[in-house]
Amino acid sequence: MNTGEGAGPLAGLRIVEVSSFVASPLCGLTLSQLGAQVIRVDPIGGASDYRRWPVTADGESIYWTGLNRGKHSIACDFRNPDAQKLIQQLATAPGPGGGIFVTNAGGRDWMGHEALAALRDDVITLEILGKRDGTAGVDYTVNAALGFPQVTGPGGGQVVNHVLPAWDIACGLHASTALLAAVRRRDHTGVGSQITLPLEDVALATAGALGYLTEVMINGRQRQATGNAIYGTYGIDFETADHARFMIVALTNRHFRDLVGLTETGAAVDALEAALDTDFRIEGERYEYRDALTALFARWFRRHTAAHVYDALRKTSVLFEQYRSFTDVVESDALESNPLFSTLDQPRIGRYLAAGHPARFDRSHLSATPASAVGEDSGSVVAEVLGLSADEIAGLFERGVIG
Repeated sequence: MNTGEGAGPLAGLRIVEVSSFVASPLCGLTLSQLGAQVIRVDPIGGASDYRRWPVTADGESIYWTGLNRGKHSIACDFRNPDAQKLIQQLATAPGPGGGIFVTNAGGRDWMGHEALAALRDDVITLEILGKRDGTAGVDYTVNAALGFPQVTGPGGGQVVNHVLPAWDIACGLHASTALLAAVRRRDHTGVGSQITLPLEDVALATAGALGYLTEVMINGRQRQATGNAIYGTYGIDFETADHARFMIVALTNRHFRDLVGLTETGAAVDALEAALDTDFRIEGERYEYRDALTALFARWFRRHTAAHVYDALRKTSVLFEQYRSFTDVVESDALESNPLFSTLDQPRIGRYLAAGHPARFDRSHLSATPASAVGEDSGSVVAEVLGLSADEIAGLFERGVIG
């Protein structure tokens, strides 16, 4: 049984999680990394994400263990009424830190808020939905319906999906924040909460906050695809003489002056500014005429190697990074030198550098702990949380209630 909880600021909280894929497990992972006891309940043999890629040569899911580090795992036969009762008891067990339940596997009355509130009136439940009407939706379908694929990539009628499941990630983090807000309210008032969080609404709220939707309503037009350019400011990628690529960002006037000086294009930029009757001290003007400016700056990058470009940029205020692959990152010292990472001996997967929680508390990171196999902690969880005897636990195994 994992014992990673207890060291962080959420020590004493207990969350029961029935979930799969990204958003809901990420919520639990975030809370676990902060010291909460998180109990993930799966069907016997694992949920549909237990073997999800990427996997090891032996078929063990690297993906699953990454999202379930530090959690306790109990496996139950969800069709068995005794198992349903057991899950209810775990979710509503007494104590000031318990009575918190999160799931993205709704639609089962026996683990709905009303059923759990009947057993503990201050229970906190959070259900992650796909769409706000309760129908199914995942990151990639929600994203398709929102508009981002039309402005990602080069445009020209193409749609480009993002690789990062951004809405799942935002949803998981929103879920953990919402649960903590509900815990705080319960601590002060004794009142529980029923929280529903649709993935679709997370995406819509984010798109609205960033102006993608608002500019249509106010200005009557939507943003156009701009490739790798950064909307509203000057930022673009450049290729060097040895075919490396750098992302360059000039947000401020100082950044832009330094970029002009670095690329030895002062006279040409001044002439362009005069010819266009514009003022490149204005951020929007630098964006408006980005193609012409990029054509001037690109010559300098094409004449120099990546090493020369990197050293030269370091002496300026310009924001930059060289493009790297995941392999490049792993083979560099970026992980070994970062105290966020520590060596984790993950059963079934192997030893690797794993990230703890990215926030530092009192100047230290909270280290990663391994993920249990599905059902590995079934006996110890029901013993600890429900106080069952060895004979009672043996009976649960024999009847196939837990596995």
